Amino acid sequence: MKIAVLKEQADGERRVSATPETVKKFIALGATLAVEAGAGETASIAEAAYAEAGASVGDRAATLAGADIVLGVQGPDPASLAGVAPGAWIAASLNPFAERARIDAYAAAGYEALAMEFMPRITRAQSMDILSSQSNLAGYKAVLDAAAEYGRAFPMMMTAAGTISAAKAFVMGVGVAGLQAIATARRLGAQVSATDVRAATREQIQSLGAKPIFVENVAGIEGEGTGGYAGEMSPEYQAAQAELVSGHIAKQDIVVTTALIPGRAAPRLISAAQVASMKPGSVIVDLAVEQGGNVEGSVAGEVVVVNGVKIVGHRNVPSRLAADASALFSRNLFNFLNAFWDKEAGKPVLDTEIGDAIRLTQGGKIVNPRLIS
Repeated sequence: MKIAVLKEQADGERRVSATPETVKKFIALGATLAVEAGAGETASIAEAAYAEAGASVGDRAATLAGADIVLGVQGPDPASLAGVAPGAWIAASLNPFAERARIDAYAAAGYEALAMEFMPRITRAQSMDILSSQSNLAGYKAVLDAAAEYGRAFPMMMTAAGTISAAKAFVMGVGVAGLQAIATARRLGAQVSATDVRAATREQIQSLGAKPIFVENVAGIEGEGTGGYAGEMSPEYQAAQAELVSGHIAKQDIVVTTALIPGRAAPRLISAAQVASMKPGSVIVDLAVEQGGNVEGSVAGEVVVVNGVKIVGHRNVPSRLAADASALFSRNLFNFLNAFWDKEAGKPVLDTEIGDAIRLTQGGKIVNPRLIS
């Protein structure tokens, strides 16, 4: 069983799908590891470290030759997979809704494409969940990015020259990223509030020492979607939330938005009018900018200034913490393959609950119900 670890080709992608730690673990299972030269460079991992862990390091052709499983952070270009035989697994974040042509190409080549972001949110799959591990880091980094752009201190400071008031931070969307953003802003000394369409998050917000901001007694407040994600809000709830947020957001120094709906454009949480109501020098970080953005006026890959308010729209935020993000992502991949490793067969054998959820292609066809109209 040969596992190939590729150097990422996507612009700005600094993560890698295996580390020396996981290489050793795969080899202990009986697998052979091949790592493309330079794969770990942007994540601060030297080629010598992979070699010391027991992997072979070579060019892309040598890495892919005879590979049974290809690991990536983002889905590799099908045209770059020469030497990989039909039936091989491609395990990565495949972005199937936005990259349907690539998925079709995997099917045509006979590959079995496994979308790690489709991992079901069930207890036994928690250690395999790339969305959670990467969102956790994104929430942390979002607050650091806000602090870097904000021209003032976060904590209250009492000095001989007078007192500096604590920054007011508001987190919109209390999933994994939002919870980490709350915790990080609190650690930096800000006064933190947060909101979400899911009523169950109220206690989570309070447990982190933040103030919950919720619309009350309006249809749609539960907002529970499938798999632990937020669903779409009712029109009545959207209107009530907009009114509540408008009054609250005008008083904030920092806003972090994290709301995503799988397979759909990100919901619009902040309008241009609400941005205009904020004080000059305030900062908004839009973590959903690559899916259309939660903030009107946010631009993917840019920091824009609107009426003195900075709107931060960095792409691929987990990659901005490449070393830690790679460590977590690679453990997700190992935990996934290890959970299904059949010692007698010398390879992983998927079950139906998880296998059917993440498998996009098999036998030359698209097989995932989410992609079949």
